[in-house]
Amino acid sequence: MPTRSRSLSAASSGRPAPTTTANPAHKATSSEEIDALGGDPDFMTSLARGLAVLSCFAEHRKPMTISQAAQRTGITRASVRRCLHTLVKLGYAARTEQSFSLRPKALALGYAFLSSSSLSVLAQPLLDQVRDTLRESCSLGVMEGDEVCYIARSEIARIMSVALRVGSRVPLYCTSMGRVLLAQLSIEEQKAYLARVPLLQRTSRTQVAVPELLKTLAKVRDQGYAIIDQELEIGLRSIAVPVFGLDGRVVASANIGTHSARVPLAELQSRHLPELQRIARELSSQVGAPPRGFTTAASDRT
Repeated sequence: MPTRSRSLSAASSGRPAPTTTANPAHKATSSEEIDALGGDPDFMTSLARGLAVLSCFAEHRKPMTISQAAQRTGITRASVRRCLHTLVKLGYAARTEQSFSLRPKALALGYAFLSSSSLSVLAQPLLDQVRDTLRESCSLGVMEGDEVCYIARSEIARIMSVALRVGSRVPLYCTSMGRVLLAQLSIEEQKAYLARVPLLQRTSRTQVAVPELLKTLAKVRDQGYAIIDQELEIGLRSIAVPVFGLDGRVVASANIGTHSARVPLAELQSRHLPELQRIARELSSQVGAPPRGFTTAASDRT
């Protein structure tokens, strides 16, 4: 994931002094999000800081120092130190000299969601079917804030620089699952998202022009699937379809990821798309969705 730009004040909250200039597509740090909720008398700031520190390990994927965690979250070094000390004492983290890493006990937090999420539980055997049939990795993702969060995955072991697993997060605008999820939104919501997030040129193929992206999202909505051809990473090609919920609206997206040198675009549509559509229909049916396509009030599309 790209490093998020920060424009923070070293005010009474004790946050680190700013090191970058303001960004018009600035994304709030954990500290700013926590501060924004500070007026709620029932909001536990200390718990929110602890969760923010715990969550930043997912992006770093390596042991972190107190300084690194403070930089990633925007939380003061003193608060980060106390959070990490607490996580160590409770068995969720371990300390080695100046670095901290998560212990296996932290898996219980993620498992609590997976074991209670009927969508991810129902999806797993279907994803496994696609993996075994096509010999390609298959995933299920949901929209979480301004990103796609992987909630189920069936993987074929291949060498790719993008390491994806349950809990991984990727951008919405340049991924196949992300575009399927964005296509469900009203045009106003799409425009707000595209104005809010940094549209990074991740490869020479990445679409970053807002008018072009809006046209692409409309096409995805009309055809019922999205194809990404090396926009997230050179060599990575994927196709995704929507999964619908009880009210007929999109609740998730299923995708297949492959290497561009191995699977041509035509094969994605002729061979991979039917398999994806099959499991998406079955999963949608299992969660009680009516047999329909994208659903949004007509007024939302103006």
